[in-house]
Amino acid sequence: MLEERSAGAVLFRLEDREPIYLILHYHAGHWDFPKGNIEQGEDELSTVKREVREETCIDDVEFIQGFRRMVEYMYRRAGRLVHKVVVFYLAKTSKDEVKLSYEHNDYRWGRFDVALNLLTYNNSKIILRDADTFLRGILSS
Repeated sequence: MLEERSAGAVLFRLEDREPIYLILHYHAGHWDFPKGNIEQGEDELSTVKREVREETCIDDVEFIQGFRRMVEYMYRRAGRLVHKVVVFYLAKTSKDEVKLSYEHNDYRWGRFDVALNLLTYNNSKIILRDADTFLRGILSS
């Protein structure tokens, strides 16, 4: 079985102290967070920064301490079973302009309910719920 590790971000910006989340539309048809494979010599956080920059041209990323979530799943690639682990961090940006990479055909910034409805996969919806709860706890203190 093949092993694959990726890292990504629940990326948000604030508008009137309200989190607005970035969701990307992948050419494969699904909506998800910016993420990608961890390359040799990279740690999770450097992967997230690189992937966000490559996929959105956003280079202003501030990680929110204390939030790290992981999802695991299996899929088939070229007939072989792949065990995939994806780690997500919560990250803030002050930018709202997005320039998409070749991997995506659309994006949306949206408040929690909009972002939740856009996401395709249940694992991603769980991550967003966790991130939003975590973030609101910080913002209210």
